[in-house]
Amino acid sequence: MKTEFTAIQLADPDTAVSAGAIRKCVHCGFCTATCPTYVLLGDELDSPRGRIYLMKNMLEQGRKPGAQEVKHIDRCLSCMGCQTTCPSGVDYMHLVDHARSYIAENYQRPLKERLFRRMLSAVLPHPARFRLALNVALLTRGVSTFFARVLGMKSVGAMLELAPGRLPQAAPNTSSEVTGALGRVVLLQGCAEPVLRPQFREATIRLLNRLGYSVVLAPGESCCGALDHHMGNTGDSLAAARRNVEAWERELENGGLDAILTTASGCGTTLKDYGHLLREDPGYAQRAARISGLVQDVSEFLAGREIPGKVDGNGIVVAYHGACSLQHAQQVNAQPIQLLENAGFTVTTPAESHMCCGSAGTYNILQPKLAGALGDRKVKALGALRPDVIATGNIGCAMQIAARSPIPVVHTVELLDWISGGPKPI
Repeated sequence: MKTEFTAIQLADPDTAVSAGAIRKCVHCGFCTATCPTYVLLGDELDSPRGRIYLMKNMLEQGRKPGAQEVKHIDRCLSCMGCQTTCPSGVDYMHLVDHARSYIAENYQRPLKERLFRRMLSAVLPHPARFRLALNVALLTRGVSTFFARVLGMKSVGAMLELAPGRLPQAAPNTSSEVTGALGRVVLLQGCAEPVLRPQFREATIRLLNRLGYSVVLAPGESCCGALDHHMGNTGDSLAAARRNVEAWERELENGGLDAILTTASGCGTTLKDYGHLLREDPGYAQRAARISGLVQDVSEFLAGREIPGKVDGNGIVVAYHGACSLQHAQQVNAQPIQLLENAGFTVTTPAESHMCCGSAGTYNILQPKLAGALGDRKVKALGALRPDVIATGNIGCAMQIAARSPIPVVHTVELLDWISGGPKPI
């Protein structure tokens, strides 16, 4: 696609990346078949190539975003299904990230919306605040949901409806050293996951210890920054990235690290992108690239390693849901399935396995109608497989699917921990 950015505009590193991405788009339309919002709505402006036109005009003209641009860019899940499908190699991820940052800087949302987004940013990335907020939601759910509906606050209502019926007990957040360890890894502490599903992390630590790896915490580590990043709060997300680079550098220098692992693929996508996000920061560019190079999803790290134990007998059918942030953004597809198959499980994948479940960070809160339709579609496809259990690699997907399905939903690593000596998760 032809672009007409000025030399002054292209001097901005983010604009230069966006211009390069736009120029690669040939409008072939392959992306429309894998774009969840286009499949649901059939609106060209809710397809990747339609959004690219909107972003091109907005960025190229350097003007304030209008309601139309904001509406359709907000509707993008950042699932990156289009990026997997694109034959031209369009860097859609960084393009839409830039557009969101541009909107945050140049568009004034309605006051109610601004306050709600600030609340999400102030609460969700902080486990203690998040747990407190959920406990309050549980105590006042009926009344709060009623007033949210009366006042037309759909996002608040969606958030309350997503709150689980009860919260699991908080797990101790400590390092787990192994005498004579084969290696040493940092496991991302996470934000939502330790509040909603602390068993994901517990299973991972047990399994890694069993395989001979010490799991350490990094003092000073914070939220990965993904939530703020995808809402366009660039300053906050970059500050989080710098804090984490510093925290993990200290562990790297003090005892060495084989990897920085995450059990939440949404976080993993952002962590792997620190090198890009901080590429223009002279104090952090090289350091961030080094740290990003150590990041792996837990399934990547476990791939090729011998997991002790096998499923006792045959017939346990696992429906594997590949989180978009894992299969599209990180291109990690075969490893989780292979690990489960090697453990003796019968693994199936649903129709439209490329399609997003609708979670997408805060998307199921900010865009509840579209997220709900996608969640229902995903659960129907998974249920058609008649599995005993659904496995995934991301907390958002697990909660989105579990809220709609009677079938147990677990993390892939929980099943691997179970067959090698851990508690049964189902």
